[in-house]
Amino acid sequence: MAGASGPGTGPGAAGGDGDDSLYPIAVLIDELRNEDVQLRLNSIKKLSTIALALGVERTRTELLPFLTDTIYDEDEVLLALAEQLGNFTGLVGGPDFAYCLLPPLESLATVEETVVRDKAVESLRQISQEHTPVALEAHFVPLVKRLASGDWFTSRTSACGLFSVCYPRASNAVKAEIRQHFRSLCSDDTPMVRRAAASKLGEFAKVLELDSVKSEIVPLFTNLASDEQDSVRLLAVEACVSIAQLLSQEDLEALVMPTLRQAAEDKSWRVRYMVADKFSELQKAVGPKITLNDLIPAFQNLLKDCEAEVRAAAAHKVKELCENLPTEGRETIIMNQILPYIKELVSDTNQHVKSALASVIMGLSTILGKENTIEHLLPLFLAQLKDECPEVRLNIISNLDCVNEVIGIRQLSQSLLPAIVELAEDAKWRVRLAIIEYMPLLAGQLGVEFFDEKLNSLCMAWLVDHVYAIREAATNNLMKLVQKFGTEWAQNTIVPRVLVMANDPNYLHRMTTLFCINALSEACGQEITTKQMLPIVLKMAGDQVANVRFNVAKSLQKIGPILDTEGLPLTDSTVGFQCSAGGSEASATEVRSRRGHGCQILRTGSHKCACVGIMRNRREKTLLNSYHRFIVNVFLNWVEKKWKTFKTSSKQMAATFKRSNFSDFILSKDEMGLFFTRRLFWDNSIESILIVCDQFLTLGAVIS
Repeated sequence: MAGASGPGTGPGAAGGDGDDSLYPIAVLIDELRNEDVQLRLNSIKKLSTIALALGVERTRTELLPFLTDTIYDEDEVLLALAEQLGNFTGLVGGPDFAYCLLPPLESLATVEETVVRDKAVESLRQISQEHTPVALEAHFVPLVKRLASGDWFTSRTSACGLFSVCYPRASNAVKAEIRQHFRSLCSDDTPMVRRAAASKLGEFAKVLELDSVKSEIVPLFTNLASDEQDSVRLLAVEACVSIAQLLSQEDLEALVMPTLRQAAEDKSWRVRYMVADKFSELQKAVGPKITLNDLIPAFQNLLKDCEAEVRAAAAHKVKELCENLPTEGRETIIMNQILPYIKELVSDTNQHVKSALASVIMGLSTILGKENTIEHLLPLFLAQLKDECPEVRLNIISNLDCVNEVIGIRQLSQSLLPAIVELAEDAKWRVRLAIIEYMPLLAGQLGVEFFDEKLNSLCMAWLVDHVYAIREAATNNLMKLVQKFGTEWAQNTIVPRVLVMANDPNYLHRMTTLFCINALSEACGQEITTKQMLPIVLKMAGDQVANVRFNVAKSLQKIGPILDTEGLPLTDSTVGFQCSAGGSEASATEVRSRRGHGCQILRTGSHKCACVGIMRNRREKTLLNSYHRFIVNVFLNWVEKKWKTFKTSSKQMAATFKRSNFSDFILSKDEMGLFFTRRLFWDNSIESILIVCDQFLTLGAVIS
């Protein structure tokens, strides 16, 4: 980085004479010279504070010249400086002194980095509005002329964005000079300058007098539209929209349409793409008569263009084009001149073209009416619904409500729903997966009654699919459906069918029940989770398959924060303890209470078992917290290890219980060993057991 000016030349040079008021600017200079880019950037962002401290006069006479003459920095710093100066008018004394900000911004408008130049031009445009007409001609217009005639293309490109802001308030003589400079830039030798001029042609045309538009802007438009560089020609198409809005129908037909027709058939696909992309704006600008005579044939050519990008851009505009057609004769025009080309695009070889068409084609049903939709559009919808591209299918399903409003739900179910069901049962699991992902959207389109009648069974069937990815997606699908249709619908329709699967002979289906409970618990709320889902989870804690029991642990951890601990049912499943191998229930024989809490020790037969229950006094009755009893119940059902497996880790277990606030857990080694002698895992991993125990005990602490 080139340094700042030498000692004694900057705005803070007098600081050595003991003037404390100069200290802030001295700090600024030091930071601007710092090797750390971030420090320099921070100092630039504090310019307004420094200027405020210096006052308006010293900001004009010292700070701004310093910035103009000495700052050569990283693009990031220059960008921040250009942005700051745009809001500096009040700090230099108001509009009367706004011209003082022009020199540094002029320098920034000539740098190589485009984003810095653009920001400088933006600030200059902002400051131009604060100039008086006299100051504008005295200071701002000369700046524009200097930039427009600069040696480097960077300054000339920046000038293109300034003509429109200074032209309206200039005198007639100055206006003529401004138009002359703009004409010169439109024919500049450098393509980058011509591109900049073409991009601002429409904006400049809006502030010119109508005679000047016809005599000067239209010829410039014609020349730019036939430029050797396609990057210039495509920008001229964009300017055509603004120019067309200013001219009469006769002038349009004579002056603009020949050039526009030429652009629609340009040899460069990028120019044709721009015509397609701006087609709706062009249609509104030229009016209905020229649209029918000139734009419809051009649009037909764009729909069958050899380049897929052009066809896709045109397909995106089909609905807007049809909506903007004159009401009288619109249906005939669409059926005879647009629909045949649409039918060809439905089977296009490029998926982007088909996807673009699918995103808008459903909207034609409201324009063409019920009969035409059933006869002509439904076959196209069916073809796209079966398309191999998932985005095409999604776009069709996303807009089913448009068709539903026109032909009704019954007709829709007879035509499109069979295709959806067929895809939902496809042999390829990825196809089934795609339909599942669309189901919540489809359900919202069709409504709850229709969904229950036609699609509910399909969603439940996915839960027992032989592919795990399908079962997982089906579980998430149920959660989204509950969010859409509500908890009452879930309680009456979904939850009972999910819970029945807990008794399925296939352990994978039983695990799916747990996955569904995990997903639905939050959506269904506390009451349904506590009263309907929890008992099933507790029952499954004694499942013969270790994977099921392991997922019970995960489910309990998931639903624990949702449960209503006050209303937990004191059923056998929450209180009983399966202590023997045969699953006999243990009976409580000893209860020891202390400070409102207690430790309950249960013994049965020859087995010693111990568990912990936090007790509380409520309505003069001491009740064992059913949730903690349930935790211990799960332990007893799962642990199946010998004491020697645990004795080396007894300290770990004690620490675990302590972390979980089980301060009343007082057991002997024998009791500790027997506590962990029921079924848990079929491996010998004490680490796994400790992890699961820690999950349960942490859960118990959260609930309590």
